[in-house]
Amino acid sequence: MDELGFIFNATPARGKSDSSAGDRMPLAARMRPRNLEEYCGQSHILGEGKLLRRAITADNFSSIILSGPPGVGKTSLAELIALSTNAAFIRLSGVTSTVADIRREIAMAKERRSNSGRRTVLFVDEIHRFNRAQQDSLLPDVESGVVRLIGATTFNPSFYVVNALMSRSLSFQLEPLSQDEIKKLLNNAITDERGFGRLAVKVAPEALDFIAEVCEGDGRRSLNALEMAVLSTPVSEDGIIHVTLGTVQESVQKKVVNYDDDAHYDTASAFIKSMRGSDPDAAVYYLAKMLEAGEDIRFIARRMVILASEDIGNADPRAITLAVSVMQAVDFVGMPEARIILAQGATYLATAPKSNASYTAINEALSDVKNNRIQPIPYALRDPHSAGGKANNHGKDYIYVHNTGGFAVQDYMSVPKKYYRVEGSGYEAKIKERLDYFDRLRQEAGAGK
Repeated sequence: MDELGFIFNATPARGKSDSSAGDRMPLAARMRPRNLEEYCGQSHILGEGKLLRRAITADNFSSIILSGPPGVGKTSLAELIALSTNAAFIRLSGVTSTVADIRREIAMAKERRSNSGRRTVLFVDEIHRFNRAQQDSLLPDVESGVVRLIGATTFNPSFYVVNALMSRSLSFQLEPLSQDEIKKLLNNAITDERGFGRLAVKVAPEALDFIAEVCEGDGRRSLNALEMAVLSTPVSEDGIIHVTLGTVQESVQKKVVNYDDDAHYDTASAFIKSMRGSDPDAAVYYLAKMLEAGEDIRFIARRMVILASEDIGNADPRAITLAVSVMQAVDFVGMPEARIILAQGATYLATAPKSNASYTAINEALSDVKNNRIQPIPYALRDPHSAGGKANNHGKDYIYVHNTGGFAVQDYMSVPKKYYRVEGSGYEAKIKERLDYFDRLRQEAGAGK
């Protein structure tokens, strides 16, 4: 059998019985696209004039890394690339394949090219599961063109694929399918003979809408839901299988939130930036997403404590107190009630006045300490209690501010430098008034000398 034959074997022959091998395959496998025109989604990389479409059409590429969430068409796209370029298609799994498997397939690719001149596309699913040695073993033959590597991963390839492979590959991010694209996929499955075209199936529009929304852009999951709904629905008296909203709701059961490592960091970033940007609605939404995905509530609380100091600071000094209280409370209470505490904290922090003056102050001071000459401590501020301190008159001329009304003009740092610069947001407006007052006293004292 030709190495690409399985793509076409998924299509049952016209007139075959329901017990055929093709019908026993899952719907998602039967409905794999047979050409680029049938491929659904990813117009940002496959549209006319886009880089990947041009590379496939010109048959001019060495290796490709496809990344994206499950069910968006990474494997189907790899198969179509091989088909479009008339290449043999060999599939390995990052979970089960070994270096010996890689070497065996590469040896066969060399023989194939020598005998027939036909190229080989080596598809490695879940390439992030390959360790460094396994990935490195691909390099010589990718470099020489013995195989064209197509790697697929649900993770960020920059972190999971070795630099040597990345530098030799075109990298493309696949996006979740839109609701319209999911519905197009479902309607094709209902009418196409590879799907349910030989049956009389009618799916309620609201049922299609529900699948398209709840499956989170996962084409495979949407087809699985449709298949379960159709196969579990008896034929009505009119000879039609009527799939209702209730049927598909039972078939999907519980919505699954895509939440791999990248989604973890992206969602946490969106959560923080929404609070920083004073949008409590967005903050609560991303909080809900993290909670539904099973995120560690202590991780969420820690991020809120950091934000309270970094982005609110003294504009609202109560924010850090509340954030610490939230962190302690969620650890004590746990889920599901912790969601209420986290929501209170997130909405408070989102609506609080913002200032990063303390954050920038410590960063600038640390930079000066690390990169510039350390400033000598004025003698008046040094500890006078040690033997050396007494001998050198440390602490002499120090002004105890409680004897002078709470403020005294004296040298606290050898070189004048402003680190803490406030703009007057929230409570820092009062702090700014006080700092401006102190500055005027210093200027007056200097002018009087």
